[in-house]
Amino acid sequence: MGIFFDIHQFPCLNDNYGYLVHDAASGETAAIDTPDAERYLAEAKLRGWTITQIWNTHWHPDHAGGNLRLKEETGCRIIGPAGEAAKIPGIDQAVKGGDVVMLGEAKAAVIDVPGHTLGHIAFHLADQSAAFVGDSVFALGCGRVFEGTMEMMWQSLKRLKALPPKTQLYCAHEYTASNARFAVTIEPENKALKEYVAWIEKRRSDNLPTVPALLERELATNPFLRADLPAMQLAMGHAGDAAATFGEIRGRKDRF
Repeated sequence: MGIFFDIHQFPCLNDNYGYLVHDAASGETAAIDTPDAERYLAEAKLRGWTITQIWNTHWHPDHAGGNLRLKEETGCRIIGPAGEAAKIPGIDQAVKGGDVVMLGEAKAAVIDVPGHTLGHIAFHLADQSAAFVGDSVFALGCGRVFEGTMEMMWQSLKRLKALPPKTQLYCAHEYTASNARFAVTIEPENKALKEYVAWIEKRRSDNLPTVPALLERELATNPFLRADLPAMQLAMGHAGDAAATFGEIRGRKDRF
C-alpha cells in the first residue's frame, strides 16, 4: 500500500502554479518552489498546514524567490538542486538525480533534468503517480533552453518520458493554450492533439487549469516529446536524429 498525500494547487504571480504537498500522517508539508511566499503562507494557513520543507526545482526567482521569507516564517528546511546550490537562497540540503527526498515516511525520487537551467531537477512521487517538473516540461511544451544544449534538454525529456504513462506532470506555469497553438503547426493532422486542443479551449474558457498534464496524453500530442518518432524527424528535416529534431522544434517555438 502506497503513502498518499494531499496535493494543493493554486495560481500565483502572472501564470505560475504553486503547490503544497501535505502528508497527514507526519503533519509535514512541502512547498514545491516558492514563486510567491505570502500566497504560500496564506494557502497553508487556510488548510491548517505548516510548511516544513521547500523543494526547489531550479534557481529562477519565480521558483526560489520566496525561500528566505518562508524559512523566516516557518523554519522550514530547503532542499534544492546540487548543480545550483550556490544560487538557491537558504539551501540546507543539495540533491541530484538518484537521490531520495522524504516527506514523513514517503519518498520522492530526484531526477536530473538540465537544459532550461544547468542544475534543474524534478521530484517523482511514485506512490502518488505525480512528478513536480518545474519548467522542464509543460502541457504541450517544454522550457526554453536557456543554459544547456538541445542535446542535454532532449536527454532530460527522455528521462521524463520514461516515467509511468499514468504519471501526472505538475508543471510550474499555465502556458497550455499558447503551446497548443504552436503544437498544431507541427502536427496539424494529429487526431489526439485536436481532441486535446478542444479540451484545453473548454477548460480555459471556464477559467480552469489545464495542469497537471497526464504523461500518457503528452506522449501522444506534445511535439517536444515526439522528436524520436521517424515521421517527426522526417517532417523536421533531421531523419534519424532525435536531438536535432527536438532542437528544430524548440527553435520554431522560440520564433513562434
